[in-house]
This record gives sequence, C-alpha cells and structure tokens, in this order.
Amino acid sequence: MTKDVLVSISGMHEEIVAVTPEVEDDENEAIEVVTPATYYLKNGKHYIVYEEVVEGTSGVIKNRIKINGDECVEIVKSGLSNSHMIFEKNKKNQTFYKTPYGQMLIGVNTRHLQVDFEEDKIAVQIDYELDVNHEPMADCKIRMNIVSKDSGKFSVLS
Repeated sequence: MTKDVLVSISGMHEEIVAVTPEVEDDENEAIEVVTPATYYLKNGKHYIVYEEVVEGTSGVIKNRIKINGDECVEIVKSGLSNSHMIFEKNKKNQTFYKTPYGQMLIGVNTRHLQVDFEEDKIAVQIDYELDVNHEPMADCKIRMNIVSKDSGKFSVLS
C-alpha cells in the first residue's frame, strides 16, 4: 500500500425507534464520503488519516482510522466534533461524542467485523448497534475501501 490513498466510507443506519414511512426512507439512505487520505503502517497497525470538511462552517474534522488486524477498528474524530469509537468483534464499547451543541454518551455493540487485506487495498465491513445515553437508537453499517491512488482498484461503495 502506498502512502497516498483514496478512502471511500459508506454509512447507513436503520432507526430502532418507530418512525413514519416517509421519514424512514430518507433516514435509511446510505451516506458516502470519498476523499484522499494518508496511509501508514506502524507496529503492525494500519493507519488512515484524512480531513473532513463540514458544510456551513469554516472548520474541519480530523479523522484517524486505526485497523488492528481483523479484530479491532478505531475511528477517532477531532475538531468541530470529537469522538473515539472502538469496534471490536462481539464487544460493546462506550465513548463520549462531543459536538458544538453538547456531549452524548455513545455505545457501539459490534455484531460483525470483517477486514480484508490485499496488496493495494483494505476493505472493512462493520455492523453494530448504536445507543445514545444507554437508549438503543439504530442498527448501523459502515463499509470502507482504502486503496492506493495509483492502483486502479478504486470503486465507489453501494
């Protein structure tokens, strides 16, 4: 894997709380981000670092993804919002999610975690239950493709 990579992250959540059908269709659409990033390997762990521009503000969110084999994925956000989400197979982790509007206790119960490594590509699949302040909120999915910019293997997730 080269230092310069493209990362595609697709996230989707299905709310556990009952909502009207019109809202449900809008809420269940996948959100996808495709952005250039920097990759490095340190002490056997894979790191992907990139910045996320937040519409309507002049600030950014700095993101760091740390992949520790196929057992643990961490996503750390800092800047306009701060969080440190840890996804471990069949384990629940909690963190505080800090936003400009206040702080919430977030729980992630990882149900499925799969990481596939190739020479110029890393594919990650995470399925988890999200709770806020100990109240179940949504069943969520995250899909990530990290590929070397010059590999020709980049594909948008669907």
